[in-house]
Amino acid sequence: MGTGVGRAAGAGRAGTVSRLLIEYDGTEFSGWARQPGLRTVQGELERALNVVLRRDGVSLTVAGRTDAGVHALGQVASYIGEPARPDSLNALLPYDVAVLACVAAPPGFDARRDATSRAYIYRVLTRRSRSAFERRRALHWPYPLDIDALRGCAALVAGEHDFTAFTPTETDHVRFERIVFSASWMAPGEDLLEFRIEADAFMRSMIRVLVGTMLEVGGGRRSVEAFGELLEGRPRAQAGATAAPHGLHFVGAGYGGERVL
Repeated sequence: MGTGVGRAAGAGRAGTVSRLLIEYDGTEFSGWARQPGLRTVQGELERALNVVLRRDGVSLTVAGRTDAGVHALGQVASYIGEPARPDSLNALLPYDVAVLACVAAPPGFDARRDATSRAYIYRVLTRRSRSAFERRRALHWPYPLDIDALRGCAALVAGEHDFTAFTPTETDHVRFERIVFSASWMAPGEDLLEFRIEADAFMRSMIRVLVGTMLEVGGGRRSVEAFGELLEGRPRAQAGATAAPHGLHFVGAGYGGERVL
């Protein structure tokens, strides 16, 4: 899977722009966004950039703003300024975040505004015994699951829907419709399932609530048809639990219509 980068919309905004490709383990971060007194991915990266670029006030824009505990394999961010050497940045960054690339971007490139899609994977460990190695990377689900039912739910998720049921009631969102380009459940290995989803944008906790609700369907606690009704703008209380953050991984952003998954 790749992270597509196309020519930015709205070229002509002032300043040289650079684009970062980043991966991080979100376990010990309070999410992406800079917050006073908290350890965040944005805060660590901006601190390192200020040192390497010998300036103050570097401000990053990110393609997918992740919550506390959520990981990233191909996060995209941008800032106004010259590219910095990844090795120099990584020498200053903590062990759980790494810069994979830092290159000059087209004039006016903005990692958030110019992204035409975002893609995530949610990993579920389905064996009875817990894993010492997957404990920070996958949700442990030791109960029986109907894979066909999970796949039936995913097929319904694709397309344009009202996802009000899949985001907290207390929200700043004013638009609840999202276009899902692809959604599927896959089995990449023994005792491991992955829910893969790519959309134009996501609301807070949207994927984690989708997964939590689909696991209820897979466990026989609700039907595929009942799940489909939630995509019609039903209230949050009718959907299932919010799955834990550590199973969620941001895998990339698409630009210029290019897809990631």
